[in-house]
Amino acid sequence: MPALILDGKAVAAETEAELLERVNELKALAQGKTPILATILVGDDPASATYVKMKGNACRRVGMESLAIELPKSTTTDQLREKIDELNNNSEVHGILLQHPVPSQIEERLCFDNIALEKDVDGVTCLGFGRMSMGEPAYGCATPQGIMRLLEYYEIPIEGKHAVIVGRSPILGKPMAMMLLQKNATITICHSRTKDLPKIVGEADILVGAVGKPEFLRAEWVKSDAVVVDAGYHPGGVGDIELKALADKVSAYTPVPGGVGPMTINTLIKQTVDSGEKSLRN
Repeated sequence: MPALILDGKAVAAETEAELLERVNELKALAQGKTPILATILVGDDPASATYVKMKGNACRRVGMESLAIELPKSTTTDQLREKIDELNNNSEVHGILLQHPVPSQIEERLCFDNIALEKDVDGVTCLGFGRMSMGEPAYGCATPQGIMRLLEYYEIPIEGKHAVIVGRSPILGKPMAMMLLQKNATITICHSRTKDLPKIVGEADILVGAVGKPEFLRAEWVKSDAVVVDAGYHPGGVGDIELKALADKVSAYTPVPGGVGPMTINTLIKQTVDSGEKSLRN
């Protein structure tokens, strides 16, 4: 039986229609004001510029506004923090996104943590991660939160399942583990020093590939009927998992492209709308 395709592109499009309605209702209540996402791009990295443009386009599709801030590659940590402070103090801004990566002279973690909790719609601050991990209100990191929304949409059972996450980045692997743990999955986090990785991957009921290497996780490692989530994207349209051989083996999987990627941006936009509603309805 062919696997269920966890179609992030379709879910994101459906959610955008719902968000457009919410934004229009908010405009009517707030004298035409809309949620505003501020994006900060430091330097001239072409890929980062493309991602920022995509996020601006997503804002416009749901009737939101975006504020694009471009800073030179020579920007210092203090200068970037000053700009973030300005946005923190700007009541018209409801979400702040600092595009990763930033130039090497900037202390990225210090700048991420300068973002006010209530505007951390990308879920990148230590405070936001800690609150999310403790089950307290916070916006989750956009990619893992998008994955959780996708699993929920397709009613994928999580409670009691063994979830294996390959990758331990602070904005993907680690928060992914905490989110699945809160849904009562049993968690194994694998990384570059994990021994006998194929064996552990083969025990996964839910496998999340977040290792950042093209097709690093082989199809023969994955057990039948597993749910496979590929959070990677690389040139040639491949992810972190060898997906082609899994279509008739696993129970469900995210395609690459069109699976996790659309849900990441969609979650960022949704959380900005959530933040805007909290502010503009007061």
